[in-house]
Amino acid sequence: MSVTELKERHLAATETVNDLKNRLKHRRNSLLDTDIFAVAGYARSQGTAPVSFGATDLVCCRTLQGHTGKVYSLDWTSERNRIVSASQDGRLIVWNALTRQKIHAVRLPCAWVMTCAFSPTGQSVACGGLDSVCSIFNINSSTDKDGNLPVSRMLSGHKGYVSSCQYVPDEESHLITGSGDQTCVLWDVTTGLKTSVFGGEFQSGHTADVLSISINGSNSRMFASGSCDSTARLWDTRVASRAVRTFHGHEGDVNAVKFFPDGNRFGTGGDDGTCRLFDIRTGHQLQVYYQQHSDNDIPPVTSIAFSVSGRLLFAGYTNGDCYVWDTLLAKVVLNLGSLQDSHESRISCLGLSADGSALCTGSWDTNLKIWAFGGHRR
Repeated sequence: MSVTELKERHLAATETVNDLKNRLKHRRNSLLDTDIFAVAGYARSQGTAPVSFGATDLVCCRTLQGHTGKVYSLDWTSERNRIVSASQDGRLIVWNALTRQKIHAVRLPCAWVMTCAFSPTGQSVACGGLDSVCSIFNINSSTDKDGNLPVSRMLSGHKGYVSSCQYVPDEESHLITGSGDQTCVLWDVTTGLKTSVFGGEFQSGHTADVLSISINGSNSRMFASGSCDSTARLWDTRVASRAVRTFHGHEGDVNAVKFFPDGNRFGTGGDDGTCRLFDIRTGHQLQVYYQQHSDNDIPPVTSIAFSVSGRLLFAGYTNGDCYVWDTLLAKVVLNLGSLQDSHESRISCLGLSADGSALCTGSWDTNLKIWAFGGHRR
């Protein structure tokens, strides 16, 4: 068979695959009992007014400076006064969010860190990255002779980079990681061993890198994962052999997943520039959050978070924008990227304090910023 014939067959096969993908997408949409803007439509029909922000309702009150490389991840403690950040300068920094003081600066075994998380008590910090290991640090431990905090536990077993990690709520001894090896793992931190593996050889698992995870705060046995395969999946830690549901809709990598406060829904953000809201009970997509850009340059979503009530969705973008969405009306009510003291580069991570009083954003400009709600929390 000639090269020309092979090219023709490859082209024909590609067209067939794309046609099947489009037919499958249309079939999925036809099975939904609601359209993707039904929530916003119903809210408008009921006369729901959009959330409004005054000049002092959400302002940057502190800038945390100290990293010398791109900030990739951050997390708050449950008592809201401390933040941990991970940067490609090879350090974790634990900050006092009220005073801007650096409490700890931890030198990492691998500089290429991608994720970090506090334990429920705030006594330990986990991180992972391109070394395929999740490293645990007890921040109350004594430093070594060089002044460095030693690793208290290394969770080894992934065959690809560790993209995300999160402790199981109220469990100091268990955490979940997501990895470029297409799997998620539930770990016993005490022993350093895997408790369960989600995906991998199982057919219902992801077919590409796992980029993000989120544990359900209302039911810690359930967690969601987002992947380069353009899907999000729901898992039950008691049944590792298969995903509970697979959620379609995105047309690119799913970079961020986050559970809604009531635990019955979760949000996603992706390379297609959209955020989406899914219902875990029905498997349906409830809403799409997308802002039209005049230049047709659609910035990917890097990270998301919900307000305590769920009325607001915060989304960070690669162009430095940070939109505040009204989740009911699918309307942008504020762009932090347009405010004074905003970041000068990509928003790589963001997170809300446990009490909902402050938002922290991290950026490739090496800084973190804390945004305080002035009048009231939403």
